[in-house]
Amino acid sequence: MIKIISGKYKRSNLIVHDKYVRPTSLIKRESIFSVIESYAVKNNINLYDNKAALDIFAGSGALGLEAFSRGISKIYFYENNVEVIKILKKNCDKICSQKDFEIFEEDVILFPPKNISVKISIIFIDPPYNKYDIKALLNSITKIIDKNTIIVIEFDKNQELTILETLKIIEEKKYKKTIIYFLKLID
Repeated sequence: MIKIISGKYKRSNLIVHDKYVRPTSLIKRESIFSVIESYAVKNNINLYDNKAALDIFAGSGALGLEAFSRGISKIYFYENNVEVIKILKKNCDKICSQKDFEIFEEDVILFPPKNISVKISIIFIDPPYNKYDIKALLNSITKIIDKNTIIVIEFDKNQELTILETLKIIEEKKYKKTIIYFLKLID
């Protein structure tokens, strides 16, 4: 199990599938929210009120649910593993009401986000390493973001990240095996 680290649902336990999910550690989640919240304050960006988070390759939903605990209005999850989705739904039902989240049980590369009704302020991308074309994924999501959307990508440290020319890296955090990139549209 892992816990929500801050906000309204602080210390709530989340179930993690032990076979198919590699959850983002507490230290990395704290770092992610520290970076995005600091960036939002410095740039006078509203991350949470009447905004949504998109959690791609959601797994347990820890990143999206952490954002919800901190005040985001809605969470959209993408997850295509049936076993993992069962656990994701349990975690969502524990923290949110049905109107607060939506789970797309699809492969995000084949079915990119379309019917998003709440403005996206944060996108979390934590793919299985070495399996997805992140540049193609970024291309599909740029249609639903604006200049204030922050994209967070957890990536294999030994792999090179190729991004679109319309995006820039605003921060990166390195760990033993991973690197976390923070991106936004170029102004």
